[in-house]
Amino acid sequence: MGKKLVLAQKRGETRALCLGVAMVVCAVITYYILGTTLLPLYQRSVWTQESTCHLIETNIWDQDELEGKKVPQYPCLWVNVSAVGRWAVLYHTEDTRDQNQQCSYIPGSLDNYQMARADVEKVRARFHEHHVFHCFSTTQENGSSVLYRRLHGPQALLFSLFWPTFLLTGGLLIIAMVKLNRSLSILAAQK
Repeated sequence: MGKKLVLAQKRGETRALCLGVAMVVCAVITYYILGTTLLPLYQRSVWTQESTCHLIETNIWDQDELEGKKVPQYPCLWVNVSAVGRWAVLYHTEDTRDQNQQCSYIPGSLDNYQMARADVEKVRARFHEHHVFHCFSTTQENGSSVLYRRLHGPQALLFSLFWPTFLLTGGLLIIAMVKLNRSLSILAAQK
């Protein structure tokens, strides 16, 4: 009876130890992936200065109103704000600015024009409700654009690092508990 108990205990310890090591390895791999993808985006972001923006005007441009220019196939919200003592164009995120510099906000659903127009109208109404809001500007002197929300800000970085840290801590705790259990069982066997 005692030998079967010891064998079952060793098998359980081995499985728990493998689980702990696997969790630590997964956490290390996740840290590596985040360190090579998300961390450089965070470090290269120039949108670090938090500012207070005051709404100046908002316009919704349809494709008819933008003749002579490269025309988007969706309604375009254009927002002008006053930030850091100068006039600037507000963009929703870094991606919005990269996708189309003529638009401050690009609707999520571009398949249906009416739904996209309703989405843009809703965002415009929110801006008119809150004339003063926080935004992010660049530290460069000649920057004439600001962001409403940073994609690669400190909150996104912390949120991304939460689960790998949780995995690493859990794996190390499992390994420590298995080692503690082994040492306690050896002490109990010696008495």
